[in-house]
Amino acid sequence: MGEVNITNMKEFVLVGLSDLPVVRFSLFAIFLLIYLTTLAGNMAILVAIGTDARLQSPMFFFLSNLSFLDLLCPTVTVPKMLEIFLTDDKTISFAGCMLQLYFLIDVVGTEIFLLAVMAYDRYVAICNPLQYTTIMNKKLCSQLAAGTWIAGCLNSILHTTFTFTLSFCGSNKVNQYYCDIPPVMALSCSSTYASEMVLLVVAGVLGSSAFLVTLISYVYILFAILRMRSTNGRRKAFSTCGSHLTVVCLFYGTTISTYVRPSSTYSPKQDRVVSMLYGLITPMLNPMIYSLRNKDVQRALRRSMSQIIFSLGS
Repeated sequence: MGEVNITNMKEFVLVGLSDLPVVRFSLFAIFLLIYLTTLAGNMAILVAIGTDARLQSPMFFFLSNLSFLDLLCPTVTVPKMLEIFLTDDKTISFAGCMLQLYFLIDVVGTEIFLLAVMAYDRYVAICNPLQYTTIMNKKLCSQLAAGTWIAGCLNSILHTTFTFTLSFCGSNKVNQYYCDIPPVMALSCSSTYASEMVLLVVAGVLGSSAFLVTLISYVYILFAILRMRSTNGRRKAFSTCGSHLTVVCLFYGTTISTYVRPSSTYSPKQDRVVSMLYGLITPMLNPMIYSLRNKDVQRALRRSMSQIIFSLGS
């Protein structure tokens, strides 16, 4: 089949989670609740960090970046999904699909790099506590944070370009409730070999590099914790690292299973479940994981909530 110019594809049709009206409205209520919980939880973390002087440290600076990413991630996909539940209009324009995919990959890529930076921050804090403030100064923290956002942006531009310069001349039915690389690439009527190789190589190299930074950091952290004589110090170190490690396992496991594999192994039903884990559930759980395991965050959240309630009552 000859290649057809991609401008011939004016819109895509997203596959919703269910076509049954009763189920659709129930799912609308469930996902709206999850989305609002995610927004509330991450906004609370941002407010707590921004208003509490005791949380002005590198760890909480990076945590605020993570919370902001967790606000963006579901915002890229959930509003369109809620619209589909309400109106049953599953169409999305070609430009809208491209933008949705770009912002999704941007947020996911940035979060992968940020989690590696957060692991390095914990390594410095536990393995070099006396030099922590010197090493993790404001300038370095700003550079590391900016680097994660820039790297995520460039990574997304690359994948979006390679995906949407393919030819689309057949079915426009995306087997997912949002535009993502594997389901969109599966619709191409031209060769996807180059795009698949770019996805596998870039995702493999960058993902593996970020994972190695995280893994090596935690190997050193583990040995440092085991050498601690103080039980309280050991418990505190495990507590601060446990939150981050839980988030890493949730996020890395789901994203790797989605992107680091050939599109020929793409499974729509399986990928919908996996994508909900890193796109909806993980952003909702992250504030709970960090607030439940960190007393400083708990105190800041209680103080922020008290101030909000007081201002509303007065």
